[in-house]
Parts: sequence; structure tokens; C-alpha cells
Amino acid sequence: MALDDREQQILDEIERQFYEDDPKLAETVATTTLAKISGRQLKWAGLALVIGGGVMLGFFTRNLPVAAGGFVIMVVAVAWIIAIVQRRTGAGLGASGALAARFRRQRGPDG
Repeated sequence: MALDDREQQILDEIERQFYEDDPKLAETVATTTLAKISGRQLKWAGLALVIGGGVMLGFFTRNLPVAAGGFVIMVVAVAWIIAIVQRRTGAGLGASGALAARFRRQRGPDG
């Protein structure tokens, strides 16, 4: 739905005020993309995966609850990575449902 002239003037005024009040923030908002954000999140998720693996392997023989905590960190990091990749590619639950349907067709009605 297009804006009328009055609404467009108000929007332009808000934008101009935003750039005047905090030009650095305005520039950051203007240049930030989903790819930059998800790339940063992928780095953090990968770091969490490595740390979780290190904790799990480092404490496996000495302290099993701490090693289990490392494993939980790894599982959460993998889930985080999967969510980021799905968001970037647009694949979601619909895609996994389509995959399951394709497997059912290949197996046939007998299972």
C-alpha cells in the first residue's frame, strides 16, 4: 500500500531526524544485512561447538557431569547452526516435511 503525500513527508522527517541525531547508528542500520548477522552468529555457534567438544573430551574421564555439560553445549551449538543455515537458505519445516514425503513415495505403500 502506497503512502500518501502527508505520510511520506512524516516518514522523510523521521528519517532525517534519525540521521541527524545519531549518524553512526543510522549508517550501521543502513549497512547491516542478514548475511553479516548470520555470519557473525555462525562464528559464535562454531566457537561454542569447539568449546563444548573440548570440555567434553577434557573432562570425560575426570568429571562426567562437566563432560555431559560440554555435550549439551555441543548439541545446542549444532541446533543453533542448523537454525542459522535454515534461515539463510529459506529452508524450514516445510522442506523437511517435503523430504519425508519423498522418502515415503520411494518406499512405496508396503513400507
